[in-house]
Amino acid sequence: MRLTGCFFVLIFSALLCSAGMVNAGSALTLGIHPYLPATELVDRFTPLSDYLGKAAGRPIVIDIARDYKEHIDKIGNNKIDVAFMGPVSYVKLVEKFGRKPILARLEVTGKPTFMGAIITAKNSGIKTLADLKGKRFAFVDPESTMGHLVPRYMMLKAGVGVEDLSGYKFLYNHHNVALGVLAGDFDAGAVKEDVFYEYEKRGLRALAWTPSISEHVFVTSPLLSKEKIRALKEALLRLKDNKEGRAIMLKIQETLTGIVPAADSDYDNLRVIIRTLEKSGVSP
Repeated sequence: MRLTGCFFVLIFSALLCSAGMVNAGSALTLGIHPYLPATELVDRFTPLSDYLGKAAGRPIVIDIARDYKEHIDKIGNNKIDVAFMGPVSYVKLVEKFGRKPILARLEVTGKPTFMGAIITAKNSGIKTLADLKGKRFAFVDPESTMGHLVPRYMMLKAGVGVEDLSGYKFLYNHHNVALGVLAGDFDAGAVKEDVFYEYEKRGLRALAWTPSISEHVFVTSPLLSKEKIRALKEALLRLKDNKEGRAIMLKIQETLTGIVPAADSDYDNLRVIIRTLEKSGVSP
């Protein structure tokens, strides 16, 4: 059974109310796109939501969107207060709804940019992107940065469209793609780099690496007060400066070394990739 974001909001709100911590409607929401199973995301982000709640002076409950589109629409329509967004989702948000206040972006192993990998099995005969013609391919989500769009751009540059594949499927999280390739259900797939490294020793090989893209970003609703936005931003930027903060980051991602300042212009190279895809008939 798939558990929706509304389920988690209701459960956490009920717990807060029963504990006398919050009156109805007073909690803020932290929205997260479904790049991993919902239960895993709640586990990873609960320490951060608790920490940010203290900084904001109000409890924060977690909302896991059903899909990437719902996540974009929720923050675009100011239905959630803080959102953790993938780069493509952020670019689409700005294109559709205009800019939202940026809080910060991730810094992973000391870098505020990241890559993805087009993967295959170590014993695969696939050596180049052109070899993907006639093969079965696994993507993550139609709106996933490293699980679809940037790899799709690379494949187009190599002369491989999805019509050249023997088949392809969206598996809706990165782990499913890695496992699908390892199981032999697919000849190749696309995942973000930390998932590749997690499964590499089990038999994966990186066929090609994507260009570097600005990391995932935290944005907030403009309906929050300037003081609350400033408090949330400062709290995120302080995470790497103390033991508690580093433990919170480690829970989210083992390779997360900081949360650092970000600007809208950091995503301009991704906008170029998206425009190229759109000209080729691929609509993110």
